[in-house]
Amino acid sequence: MIPVAEARGRILDGVAPLPAEVVGIGQALGRVLAADVAARLTQPPADVSAMDGWAVRAADLDPLPASLRRIGEAPAGHPFPGTVGPGEAVRIFTGAVMPAGADTVVLQEDCDEAGGAVTVREGGGRGRWVRPAGLDFRTGEVGLVAGRRLTVRDVALAAAMNVPWLTVRRRPRVAILATGDEVVMPGDPVGPGCIVSSNGLALAALVEREGGLPVTLGIAPDDPAALAGHLAAAAGCDLLVTTGGASVGEHDLMRQALAAPGTRLDFWKVAMRPGKPLLSGRVGDVPVLGLPGNPVSTLVCALVFLRPLLRLLQGLPPDDGPAPLARLAAPLAANDRRQDYLRAGLERAADGSLLAGAFPKQDSSMLSALAAADCLIVRPPLAPAAPAGTEVEIIPLDGF
Repeated sequence: MIPVAEARGRILDGVAPLPAEVVGIGQALGRVLAADVAARLTQPPADVSAMDGWAVRAADLDPLPASLRRIGEAPAGHPFPGTVGPGEAVRIFTGAVMPAGADTVVLQEDCDEAGGAVTVREGGGRGRWVRPAGLDFRTGEVGLVAGRRLTVRDVALAAAMNVPWLTVRRRPRVAILATGDEVVMPGDPVGPGCIVSSNGLALAALVEREGGLPVTLGIAPDDPAALAGHLAAAAGCDLLVTTGGASVGEHDLMRQALAAPGTRLDFWKVAMRPGKPLLSGRVGDVPVLGLPGNPVSTLVCALVFLRPLLRLLQGLPPDDGPAPLARLAAPLAANDRRQDYLRAGLERAADGSLLAGAFPKQDSSMLSALAAADCLIVRPPLAPAAPAGTEVEIIPLDGF
């Protein structure tokens, strides 16, 4: 068995971002930018009013109250064509361009109008309630930097900068193959000794959530020739993820399949729990990540190995940042030589810190426990017994 860090390093070694492609802004959400995005206009393009009111000259507001003459109005999208001179005012609305000569806006509720005469009872100094040109951004300014996964806010900013097309990384095409005579799809008849497959669907959901395109190859039976045919179907994909068949039984055929001509087995077995029978290799030009068959093992390994791989393929760092920490809500026994990933709940202590409580049952077949967990507690190999309150590394499961 090799350590988790070594396995992860070998899986991620040499992974380069996929080529870029151009997409319409309406299809950009969740994609990773491959080029900076610069504004194609200045926003606002001119000084504009921030409120409904009257565009006036600050010099005419001393003293107050001041009596001014209405000379027109400026709705948004219809600038006033003239110039505001001494003792004059223009009715203006939010977002409208400030008329020439005016340098401040007084609020409509601070004024009275009768017969074309405007009485200003209260007002501010020069520039009050005026948004200057370029307040948000100016033409040529970079608003979004390459290497960023686009959020709803990013899409809004790109649209405001008048950018209809964005250069993003191509989405990784990930072939997903479940294996085993005992595996059936949800909704199919479940015969004696069979189990319903959750792994393929869960992996497809993870791939899609992380920005990839899942390519489902179905379920390969425990037959070497059939398995080889399914593996060959992954040609043209950026990655092949298999689940099951990676252990030591006579019907666990993945290692055998990666010994055939045109394939390669890089490593097999990782010192982790759950997830020991994990393998990495190649089928032709396609990297292979072989995950265990137990559903919790599959998903924990996907979180530890597949997620960072998908991020690298899209030009992102493999991790979001330093691993968060929590304090143990209850003591843990000493660990053995395998790195442990314990399903746990999270709660807030009175001082605001996070408390992580490992579930009493950690069987790798229990999807219900994984679904109920808030995080994984990471226990390094040979970690000593830890009393309650010990600070530990966690992997949050929010959205996973």
